[in-house]
Parts: sequence; C-alpha cells; structure tokens
Amino acid sequence: MHPALPWLLLAAPAALPLLFTAINALTWPRGRPGLQPEAGLRLSVLVPARNEAKNIEACVRAIFASDAPLLELLVFDDGSTDATPQILARLQGEYPLLRVIQGDGLPAGWVGKPHACHRLSQEARGDLLLHLDADVVLAPDGLSRLLDLAARPVGGRRPDLVTAVPRQVMGSAAERLMMPMLHLTYSSWLPLILIPRVADGRVLAANGQVLLVRHAALQAAGGWAAVRHEIVDDMAMCRRVKEQGGCVLFADGHRIAACRMYDSGPALWKGFSKNLYEGIGGSLTGLLGVLLLYGLSFVLPFLALPLAAALQAPTWAAAATAGIALNLLTRTILALRHAHAPWAVLLHPVAVLGLLGIAVNSRRWSQQGRIEWAGRTYAARAQRSAP
Repeated sequence: MHPALPWLLLAAPAALPLLFTAINALTWPRGRPGLQPEAGLRLSVLVPARNEAKNIEACVRAIFASDAPLLELLVFDDGSTDATPQILARLQGEYPLLRVIQGDGLPAGWVGKPHACHRLSQEARGDLLLHLDADVVLAPDGLSRLLDLAARPVGGRRPDLVTAVPRQVMGSAAERLMMPMLHLTYSSWLPLILIPRVADGRVLAANGQVLLVRHAALQAAGGWAAVRHEIVDDMAMCRRVKEQGGCVLFADGHRIAACRMYDSGPALWKGFSKNLYEGIGGSLTGLLGVLLLYGLSFVLPFLALPLAAALQAPTWAAAATAGIALNLLTRTILALRHAHAPWAVLLHPVAVLGLLGIAVNSRRWSQQGRIEWAGRTYAARAQRSAP
C-alpha cells in the first residue's frame, strides 16, 4: 500500500471544502447599509403568499419599516384559504402603498411560485423588483444593503440580479441540526466571488427567498414565464439572466433579512425533498455524484477512525483524525459566521447523512411525480416541461 493512500482518501477530500469555506467567509458580500436607490430608479417589493397567515403581517410591517423608499408593495394572494386575505385587507388600511393581487387559479404548465412572481412582475411599476418570500422578515437596513449590492460594480459592471440567503431562524433540534447544511452546500464547492465574474450559467448559486432583479433584465430573460415549470425557480431564473449576458451576484443575507424556512423536522424533510433533486440537475448521475462527494468528504473520516483504531492501523487513524479535524474546522467557520449551534458542529456526519437521505427521497418523489408543496402536487420535471 502506498503510504499516501490513507491521506488521499481520508484527509484530502475534506481539505477543498475547508479552503472554499475560508475563502467565502472572507469574501462573501453582505452589503453596506444606508444606500438609497440609484438615481431615477424606483423600487417595487413583490411577495407571493399562499396560506401565510402566520407570516404575512411580520413580512409586510418589516418592509414598510425599512430604511429605503418604496414605490409600492405588491402581494399576490394565491388562493389562500386561511386568514391571509383578512390580514392583508387590514394592513391595506394602514399602508396605502400596499396592493393585493388576487389569484384566480394556477394555469396548466405552471408551478405556483413562478406563476405568482409572473403576475406580480406584470403589475409592478418599479425599475428594481425585489421578490421576497412571505416568511422573510427584512432587517431595518436590509433594503439599503440590497441596494448597495445592486449598485456596486463587480468586475466592472453593476449586477442585474442580486440573490441572498437570509439569516436562518432555527427552533427545533432538527432545524438546528439540518439547516446548517444549507450554508455548507453553498460554501463548500465554489468560490462565490466567481458567480458575478464568470459568464457561464453553470457557475451559480441562488436563493429565491430574497431576489432583487432589474425589471429590464427580467424582461430580457423572458420573465418568469420562461421558468414557469421549474420547482427550483431561483436557480433557473438566475441562469436565464446569465445566459442573456446579465450579471448575477449571490450574497450573504445574514444582515439583510431573517427567515424560518421550516418549523419542524417533518416540514424540513418535506421542504428539502421538494427541490433538492432538481436543484442538482434532476439526474441519477448528479445524485450519485453528490452521494459520493459528500460521503467521501464529510462522512468517511468519522467512520474510518474507530475502524482504524480497532485494526491498530496508526497511519489510517492519523489520516482519519486529520479529516475529522478539517471537517470540524469547516463547520466551526460556518457556525461563527451564521450562528449555528455548537452541538450541531459535533454532529456534522449525522447531519450529512440526513441530507443524503433527503436527496434520495427527493429523487423518489420526482420519479413518482408527486412533488408536494403548499397544497399542490407537481409531476416530474420532464412532464412539466413538455410542450
């Protein structure tokens, strides 16, 4: 056996995610507060809402409490059957700039969120369109941070689209264990500073919870109708903008907004299963690649250490220990930047195995054509995208 083999198998795969995570921790932009919109540009905020009674009021009030002037706030009520319409009607009495657009059913061939964004963008009058999920709560200076990111040149040009990951609010133990996987996935495989500097649409990451786009760039990309069948609509839209020659910036939204994506373990399982498989390309090859990459980088060292100790293989034990240390350092960097629970860092391989289980389930749902979300069920991607 070559003496380098244990190190190549158990330590080297964990080194690259650590390197990228360290680079991203130093370079991932958060935006500077206090900036007003570019001269002559007007800002519309667009919020799709379907049965969001527990979230919509906090979302709306935070938007109007922000530090940048709005042209309008448009909310699309997508057939809500809870108290969402009544809450919005009451809020309209307080905020004259709030306008509610009533949905009238989902057309054939459309996924719910792209359709809601399409309807909102058709009604919007702003030059800048900020799409916010209804469970997102803007920070008081969140809008000005976004405007700063949109106005600041990157590689000699201003971004046409800015997408950001809000601070993830985590309540249950399952959320605290699993939600850091979102940041791990974003930070481990790509220097994020390349996204606005490289024209290739494959060099990309996105988060549709916070998405600011220039109206003209959205129209040039074909609008939301161009991605009407996409479950992972944020990635699809960002790719469209890049393909049309636009500049896309992916930002750390920790200081821009907060969001509790899921309020329990079962909701998290369902939510990630909805889009994980399609988010990695919707192919078995892509899924197998993810299983191999994550298993090799993030799980194997933890499994190998007790085995090496039992077999009294000191070189393998040393390499496994190094791999574990690299993993824990990666997670510690993320925990410090994004306020993850320290105990979740120590349970890192458990969380990764959970993520891989979700990925397998996501493929199963997709293949069976039963992707469920917000009270709707969607067919497999090939069927949704068929003419």
